[in-house]
Parts: sequence; C-alpha cells; structure tokens
Amino acid sequence: MLQLIHCDKPPRLLIARAHYAMAYATVVCSYATNMTAKPAAGTVPAGAASRRLAAAVRCVSTPPEPGSLVVERFDLKEYMAEKGRRVNEALELAVPLRYPELIHRSMRHSLLGGGKRVRPLLAIAACELVGGCEAAAMPVACAAEMLHTMSLIHDDLPCMDNDALRRGQPTNHVLFGEETAILAAIALHSFAFEHVAASGSGVGVAPERVVRAILELSNSVGSEGLVAGQIVDISCEGKEVDMGVLEYIHIHKTARLLEAAAVSGAIVGGGEEAEVERVRRYARSLGLLFQVVDDILDVTKTSEELGKTAGKDLASDKTTYPKLLGLDGAREFAHTLVLQAEGELAAFDAARAAPLYHLARFIAYRHN
Repeated sequence: MLQLIHCDKPPRLLIARAHYAMAYATVVCSYATNMTAKPAAGTVPAGAASRRLAAAVRCVSTPPEPGSLVVERFDLKEYMAEKGRRVNEALELAVPLRYPELIHRSMRHSLLGGGKRVRPLLAIAACELVGGCEAAAMPVACAAEMLHTMSLIHDDLPCMDNDALRRGQPTNHVLFGEETAILAAIALHSFAFEHVAASGSGVGVAPERVVRAILELSNSVGSEGLVAGQIVDISCEGKEVDMGVLEYIHIHKTARLLEAAAVSGAIVGGGEEAEVERVRRYARSLGLLFQVVDDILDVTKTSEELGKTAGKDLASDKTTYPKLLGLDGAREFAHTLVLQAEGELAAFDAARAAPLYHLARFIAYRHN
C-alpha cells in the first residue's frame, strides 16, 4: 500500500492514488470482517469472501477482469438485453402516442430513442438484491429513466450544452424546436412521479414504501440534487476548481439520480434500512464512476464512437477528472470507485449481487 502513495509521484496522481489506497484498505477490512464474523443468513460464505478478497488485491496492480469477484457464471450482456427489453416495453406502454401528438412524439423520441438503461437496470437489480421482484421495481425503473431523459433534453438545449447529437440521433430541440423540447422535458419530469404513485401499489408495494421511493427520486433532481450539480457546474465554467468542488458537482449532477434509482429499487423491494444504505453507498460510488469514465471517454473517443459530441467539455473549458488528475490519475480513481462499490456488495447473497458486480465493471470498462 505504501507503494501506491509514494510521494515521488506528481501531486494530481498522488491524490488519486491516495483515494485508491483508502479504498483498498476499506475493501480488505470489509472482506476480513466477513471472513472472521459468524455468517448471518443470506451473507457471503467465508470461502467466497476470501476468493473475492484475493481478486480485490490483484485489482490494485492490474485492471480486474469483468466478473472476477463473482464465482457464479453470469452473462451481463444477456441480463441487460432481457431487462432492457422489458423496460422498453414498459416505457412504451407508459407513454403512448396520443393527443396532443406533438408533445408525445417529442417525449417518445428522447425516451425511447435508445440508451443503455443503466438507471432502470439499477432499480431492478437492487430490488432483486434485497429479495423483491422485477414487477415491484418496474414503476420506479421507468420513472428514473424518465427523469434521466428530462435531464438530457435540458442538457442539449442551446442555452445549456447546445448539442445536436444524442444517442446517435438528432437532439430533441433540433427535431421539434426549443419550445416543444422544454415542454417535453417538463412533462416527463412530472409524469415520472405520477407513474410511480399510480402504479406502485398496483404491483403489491406498500403505500409507505411508494411514498419513500417518490421522495428519493424527487430529491435527486431538485435543488439539492441534479439542479444543484448543474448550477455549480455552470458557474465554474472557465474557472479552476479543486477536487472537492468537482466531486460535489458530479455527486449531484450525475451520481444522485443513479443512487436514487438503486435506492428506490431497494425500498420497493422491501429492503431493511441497513440494506438500503449499503445499496446507497454502492450506487454513490457507481455514479461517480460513471462520470469519471464519461470524462475519460470525452477526451479519448470520437463522436461516432460515443453517439454524442466528443470533446465538448474541453471546448467549454470545464474542469473534468482527466484535467484535474491527468488521464492516468482519472483511470486509477475509476479503479478506486469500482473497489468501493464492490465492497458494499460483500454482505449480500453472491447470486443476487452478481448483476450489480458486473454492472460496475460494465460502467468502468465501457467504450461509449
């Protein structure tokens, strides 16, 4: 561990490696606790914990192979395809083409126009992690995607990022005009909560858990969530910011909605408070990871590879993780966040946790 934080490294790389060393220690302690404590019902057996610890140790010096911390065979591609298909079917049913057609065509263009469906998958996987079923999670899964889509429509507007390409297609305001795009985003924002309120109890979720899920989702996009991150991000354009400010921006702008998707899934799945908080910490690390990787891809990939305009952060003089830590430092910080996320899953049943383990690796090593 001393080697990781040896002070002959540049300061920006030192910051990332110090974070990395702390995450390493956290994971070691987490797994050591699981190995020495008497196993509780549903926890990981000591043998599995020791094998995962060995894999985590190897992760410090070399990029981990996808799935290396999970013994069970698991096909993430198949899982994402099947869950994504059902999420798309649910979104199609939730937002049909009806009068007035213009606004619904605009909503559907952005909502149904592709995407990885990471937030719905998080909601479903977290629900199943704590013993719930997919049907219970589907309303919050759809709501999370609606809120995410709302944020993308706003991000792309001329007054914000002024982007013409999203998910390989023309952005909403390019096709439908700014006025319609703004209204479509507002409609998706409000309908997300209506959808959970109207559908949640119909799939057997207790009313108090439906309310908790709505509170979680609504807080994630308000003035203490996504909006907070956006406004600080805008105000910092062209300025030098430190690691604390950058982390604040991305915890709120990106991580908070990913966190809310996972946490709301765990809530409607019937998770105990300790389980919900473990899911929260997992998703917080995952959300930051998502942004770190986004920043890396923005400077290493083309627009064609990304399906959106590459290099726009550099063009607008925004502070990013590669800019602050260097490209190697940003990559090491991404490894740190993978370890932190995986550490939170150690107490859960390995088979149920497999989608979330592999989803973290998918986000860390994605190419678009």
